[in-house]
Amino acid sequence: QSGKGHSLSLNVPVRYRQVGEKYFSVKGTPTDCVMMATHVIMPQRPTLLLSGVNRGVNLAEDMTYSGTISAAMEGTICDIPSIAFSQEITRNYSGDPYEVSGTCGLAILKNLISVPWNAGTFINVNFPVDPGRLKGIKTTRQGFRDDAELFIDERKDPRGGRYYWIGFRRQYGSPKIGTDLAAIKDGYISVTPLHLDMTHENYLLTLGDKMNKDFL
Repeated sequence: QSGKGHSLSLNVPVRYRQVGEKYFSVKGTPTDCVMMATHVIMPQRPTLLLSGVNRGVNLAEDMTYSGTISAAMEGTICDIPSIAFSQEITRNYSGDPYEVSGTCGLAILKNLISVPWNAGTFINVNFPVDPGRLKGIKTTRQGFRDDAELFIDERKDPRGGRYYWIGFRRQYGSPKIGTDLAAIKDGYISVTPLHLDMTHENYLLTLGDKMNKDFL
């Protein structure tokens, strides 16, 4: 469900089925899955929510589109400690793309749950693809790409009607030191704390001064 973001199903029915012991499948978005698990399927609220491992990184602006991130965000809204995991995938790496996440994921998880959890906070973990280049782990902040190029590919169906493929040509470019982009580019596992409160505190003061002057 790539690119679903924090969408949820409001005007269509959501269904689930049990496919194994403690194993359920929900027909809906990642957010639907969390809602169904916490309010319908599970008799008790879970003590931890894990989302992923996603096929492909969720770095920088990816977070605004990511269903993997949004599932962790929804878990946080439900007051459940939540972690999103994503694995870098590249065309030029021929080995097992999940080797790093499979090898290092449990140790990272144990470390994360040993840290006191702040309310309204969730964690975004990204794994580099090549274990031969793995240098360690870095705690990072969200970066921003300087060359994320949107492309919209127009095509025509057999009847002449237009349709489009939307995507991004994403590259790491020259990311700032300390960001998630820089960590993955340099061969580190990136661990980024995120929070629900998206208020820009500094701009809040500037905006408040302007509004008060003009309208009061």
